[in-house]
Amino acid sequence: MTGQKYVGAHVSASGGVYNAPKNAQEIGAKAFALFTKNQRQWVAKSLDEETIQKFKTALQESGILPKHILPHDSYLINLGHPEVEKLEKSRAAFIDELQRCDALGLDKLNFHPGSHLTKLTKKQKEDADLLQTIENKCLDVIAESINLALDKTKNVKAVIENTAGQGSNLGYKFEHLAYIIDKVEDKSRIGVCIDTCHMFTAGYDIRTREAYDKTWDAFGEIVGFEYLSGMHLNDSKPPLGSRVDRHHSLGKGEIGLDAFRFIMNDERMNDIPLILETIDETIWAEEIKLLYSFCE
Repeated sequence: MTGQKYVGAHVSASGGVYNAPKNAQEIGAKAFALFTKNQRQWVAKSLDEETIQKFKTALQESGILPKHILPHDSYLINLGHPEVEKLEKSRAAFIDELQRCDALGLDKLNFHPGSHLTKLTKKQKEDADLLQTIENKCLDVIAESINLALDKTKNVKAVIENTAGQGSNLGYKFEHLAYIIDKVEDKSRIGVCIDTCHMFTAGYDIRTREAYDKTWDAFGEIVGFEYLSGMHLNDSKPPLGSRVDRHHSLGKGEIGLDAFRFIMNDERMNDIPLILETIDETIWAEEIKLLYSFCE
């Protein structure tokens, strides 16, 4: 089973993207995530040919395959932004991120779907119909953003990350992910990344075998495993269903280790990047070893 699982972490690309493969190697990773530009800035200079070649060489030397890399886009991007100007800015930045991945020979870009940013009163939040109308309108904009971006780029799959549902963030329900996928025209270039912390705090339990099976059966029925393109393996500081996004080290949070043992022995998670974003990067090498030790 070990050879079919590809575990790594979101490593630093500080000093140049070509440093990421080496940083992954140093912690014993067989997969990794990275930012291809500063995630807190809208614009970055284009990747020059020298940088691209240095990255590809470093990647080849690391033995890590491009399909086991899950780049993440900028946190500034909101593909569901209600204001036209800010939406256009987000769409342009997203297209740039897809193009950067393509230039590096990578085939995936992980992103958070977006937020509707509507300020709702407590009473409005309890109005299920109103909430669904607001969410669907935003999900429509997100799907349109993805279609526009895919139309202007090639080769790279847009991988939607599920969210904890904090604030007005969408993507916390499997139904949100399915809704977006349904409206994306090129199904071959859309995927999903499931973050275990976000999944848990959004209300999906994976702590026991029974809960794990129930949650993943629901995912299979609503979204479909053919879209599962990567995972973020994180324990959670907040409790089940809290809708708060705060990661923890494996086994130190509310999820516990059993869920990660189940994942490491679940064939449906074979051959995709399984990425740690746990809070203590000094123990990533240990956490990677721990995960592999679970393989039966």
